Amino acid sequence: MAEQQPQPQLQPRLLALDPGEARIGVAVSDDLGLYAHTRPAIRTRSLPEAVRAVLKLVQQEAVSEVVVGLPLTLSGARGHQAEQTRPLVEALRAALTIPVREVDERLSSAQAASASPGLGGKRDGTLDSASAAVVLQGVLDSRRRRGARGAGASSRPSALLVLPSPSSRFSSQATSSR
Repeated sequence: MAEQQPQPQLQPRLLALDPGEARIGVAVSDDLGLYAHTRPAIRTRSLPEAVRAVLKLVQQEAVSEVVVGLPLTLSGARGHQAEQTRPLVEALRAALTIPVREVDERLSSAQAASASPGLGGKRDGTLDSASAAVVLQGVLDSRRRRGARGAGASSRPSALLVLPSPSSRFSSQATSSR
């Protein structure tokens, strides 16, 4: 008789958003929580339309958590661009019953462009969604490392910065995985 392989455990699906001035990049995790996959960018400047589009994606993709990339300054402070993201995050938190978390996305666009050089000049939302995938892959990798450490793997701290909700006090220190 052949030995039966254990079935992989399905993970909650995550949706990552990389908000910009004209578009919001979108990526979704796979069912195993291993890989981030791009989706077409949301093209709207209207906050209510953006929230409706995200609500639709959450339902269609069976998402259990939304991760919003926050463009911090290189020093880790909330600059002008990060403050422009706040209304979207607050509107999503008001509209959704699932967690909405902010995650440091410094240099994600540069990382996405360097990984796929043909994306650098694109203005069709492809680079925006690739940036969202970079952010989401970082979250997935960090969570996987944290889970592996619980099983006795490396104790190297994660470089991912997960930000507190606006109601709590901002700290620019990177969170280390336990």
